[in-house]
Amino acid sequence: MPIRVFLSYLMKGAIVGVALAFVLHLFFTYPGSSDSHRPVVEILTTQHDDQQQGSDAPLSYADAVTKATPAVVNIYTSKVVIQQRSRLFDDPIFQRFFGDRLKSVPRKRLESSLGSGVIISNQGYVLTNNHVIEGADEIQVALNDGRTTQAQVVGTDPETDIAVLFIKLDELPKILISKTETLRVGDVVLAIGNPFGVGQTVTQGIISATGRNQLGISTFENFVQTDAAINPGNSGGALVNAYGELIGINTAIFSRSGGSQGIGFAIPMSIAINTMQQIIEYGHAVRGWLGIEAQTLEPALAESFGLGNIAGVVVAGVLRNGPADQAGLEPGDVITHINKQPVSRAKEAMGLIATI
Repeated sequence: MPIRVFLSYLMKGAIVGVALAFVLHLFFTYPGSSDSHRPVVEILTTQHDDQQQGSDAPLSYADAVTKATPAVVNIYTSKVVIQQRSRLFDDPIFQRFFGDRLKSVPRKRLESSLGSGVIISNQGYVLTNNHVIEGADEIQVALNDGRTTQAQVVGTDPETDIAVLFIKLDELPKILISKTETLRVGDVVLAIGNPFGVGQTVTQGIISATGRNQLGISTFENFVQTDAAINPGNSGGALVNAYGELIGINTAIFSRSGGSQGIGFAIPMSIAINTMQQIIEYGHAVRGWLGIEAQTLEPALAESFGLGNIAGVVVAGVLRNGPADQAGLEPGDVITHINKQPVSRAKEAMGLIATI
C-alpha cells in the first residue's frame, strides 16, 4: 500500500476519533465535574441533638405541661332557672273564657355549664372567670388527680371578669406564677383547660399581641392575645409559658362559628393577681376613683379647642363633691398624664386611675 494512501486513512481515523471524543465529552460529562471547579452548597444544621433543642426552644413541652396541669381544675356549675308561664294566661279575654282552669305553675329546670380554674395557693384558693360561676347555685371543682369537691365563692369582680373560689382538700397542688411581667409577641404559650367538657386539654401557640383593649369584654381590659386554641370550657383556665409558669387566665375568644379561630384573649397575671388579693383581703376589688367622665381627645376635637396635636382625654363631666371636683377639675379640662404616664384614650386613662 502506498505511503500516501496509508497516511490518508490515518488522518481520517484521527479526525473521526477526535470528533467522537468531543461528542462523548459533550453528552456524558457534567458541568463542574472537575474537583477543582465543583460547586459548594452551604447548608445550616442545628447544633443540638434530637432530644433537646436548647433551653430556649425545647423540642417538647411535656415538662411544662407536667408542672402546670395538676393545678388546673375543671369547674362544673348548676343553677335553678324558673320558666315563667306564658303571658297568654294573663290576657283578660283568655281568663274570661277559661278562668283559672288553665292556670299554670312556673316550671323549674336545672341549667348546667362548665369552665376551668387554676389553683393559685395550696391553701385552697382557685382563680377563674366571673362569667364561669356567675349566678351559680352550686359549684363543683374536679382536680386532675380525680378528686372532686364543692367550692365556695370568696368574691367576684365583674369589672375584670375575675372570681376567686375556695376549696378544702389536703395536699393541693399549686401553679408557679411567672416573675416576668414583660410578655413578648412571639413567645410560646400553652392553654390548659376543659374545652367542650371533653376533659383537660393542652393547646399550643404564641403570644399574638399584648395590651388588647376596647373589645367590650369587660370594663378594664388589657388582654394578652394568643393563637393557642381556646374554646368554650377553656374560660378560667391557665395560659402558661414554655416553662409551665402561669402568665394569664384564659377568658374569651373572637369567633364567628363559636369555635376557635386563632384569636383568644387572656387576663394577664398582673391584673388577675392584684384583683385576687383584693378580693381575698377585702371581699371585693378596690380601685382608684376620681369621679369624672372622660372623652378621648380626637384630632378634630383638639383642633376645635385650638390645642394642635396634643394627645390626651377631655373631662366631659365632674361628679359634684367627688375627688376631681374637690381637686378643682372642671368640664373641658384636658388630662395628658396620670402619675407621669402619658394617656391618649379615655379607657386607658380610666384604667390607670383604677390602679392608683
